[in-house]
Amino acid sequence: MKTKKFLAVLISGILMAALLSGCGTDKGGDNSAANTAGTNSEAKLSGTIKMAGSTSMEKLANALSESFMAENPKVSVTAEFIGSSAGIEAVTSGSSNIGNSSRALKDSEKSAGIAENIVAIDGIAVIVNKGSAEELTKDQLVSIYKGETKNWSDVGASGGAIVVVGREAGSGTRDAFEEILELKNECAYANELDSTGAVMAKVASTPGAIGYVSLDVLDDSVTALKIDGVEPTEQNIKDDKYLLSRPFIMATKGEISQQNELVKAWFDYIESDAGQKIIQKVGLITVK
Repeated sequence: MKTKKFLAVLISGILMAALLSGCGTDKGGDNSAANTAGTNSEAKLSGTIKMAGSTSMEKLANALSESFMAENPKVSVTAEFIGSSAGIEAVTSGSSNIGNSSRALKDSEKSAGIAENIVAIDGIAVIVNKGSAEELTKDQLVSIYKGETKNWSDVGASGGAIVVVGREAGSGTRDAFEEILELKNECAYANELDSTGAVMAKVASTPGAIGYVSLDVLDDSVTALKIDGVEPTEQNIKDDKYLLSRPFIMATKGEISQQNELVKAWFDYIESDAGQKIIQKVGLITVK
């Protein structure tokens, strides 16, 4: 009987030791999971992305930045809106990670190692003070901006003297507008303004005024003209029917694949469903 009791106690002890060993293993497993979670947390994005450039891209840049930072709380995205050419200069010099440009890059900029990353397409709307006109042909538009046509009556419209409004030198909108219409250094501007909003306000408040702005900022304070009978709409731009459209570019020094992980993640986000929805929400046309 004593032997049986001894065996029972021995077996019980062995079982208890096994159970304790098992608990120790489980505890170690929990620590391992915690360590993994800690590693994942540390792997989250952090740092700063600096952008500079086009005022026309302000709405897009701000919307993308806000959404990206909401998903990545340790990331800060800053943006200066100083004009396309200045933005390209900033990314070339290395003072910005991204140069926002609302025009195609020049050959000289590309040869300096700047990559043209098209993130969206924008239409340029020709706007007039309400009551001036409803449409123009391409030739009439060119003649107005050259200063050859000076009164709305000369193009079969009302509104009196034409006030030609445009953007300042270095503006991506101006560069794209003049390049598409082959008007480089030929425009007779009455006013050269330094932002999209300023052009909208000037045309809206000035009888006889004509100007050009990004399609996404249009509102009912002005009239957007048909050009050669075609309205400035997203579908007409996608169908390649509307004359005045341009790329929105987030330029980098070197290809995206050569950028740091944070900048790569930024472009991945733009390509994602969330990023594409933001592009559409601000009134632009997706590239994809």
